[in-house]
Amino acid sequence: MNYLLSDETLLVFALESEAAGYFKDRDVLFTGIGKLNAGYHLLKRIVQKRPGMIVNLGSAGSAVFKKGEVVCCTRFIQRDMDVTPLGFAKYETPFCEQDVVLQYGFRANRLPEGTCGTGDNFEIQHNGNAYDVIDMEAFALAWVARQEQIPFVCLKYISDGADGKAADDWAVSVHQAAVVLHEVMKNGIVG
Repeated sequence: MNYLLSDETLLVFALESEAAGYFKDRDVLFTGIGKLNAGYHLLKRIVQKRPGMIVNLGSAGSAVFKKGEVVCCTRFIQRDMDVTPLGFAKYETPFCEQDVVLQYGFRANRLPEGTCGTGDNFEIQHNGNAYDVIDMEAFALAWVARQEQIPFVCLKYISDGADGKAADDWAVSVHQAAVVLHEVMKNGIVG
């Protein structure tokens, strides 16, 4: 049995368009865009009905991975956390006993592994090397899952190149994300 699709698994998307009706028979949560929405809605769901596993599915940008590829993220960075003027490292949350890179989640058997930079902005000029996948929710979801000690998987469909064409590319390919992610989930890539 594919335990990613068990009755105790919660599938988490930011937007309904990323699921496109392909996961109607599953326990699905749509959080809305951004870290605050993601963290709040996931915690609220955990209080109501604690899942046995959380699987974050959705679209993301990347200047490293190809458009149309699915990447399993097991490392997460808050790419918009910058308190360097006060002497903290880039991406470090001040006075928090947590590494800059949050490492949490299962690896996928046949998918490339990535580091997801999560932030509350749509990145269109990615040129750093601290992270190779860009989204707006995964860090918050992984952090909550780890705090609650719930197994976590994060699979991102690369919808754009995190470049000047990102907004146009995302609008066209976000609907393809559901088709590809549904197929990946059916194939039981984790375990």
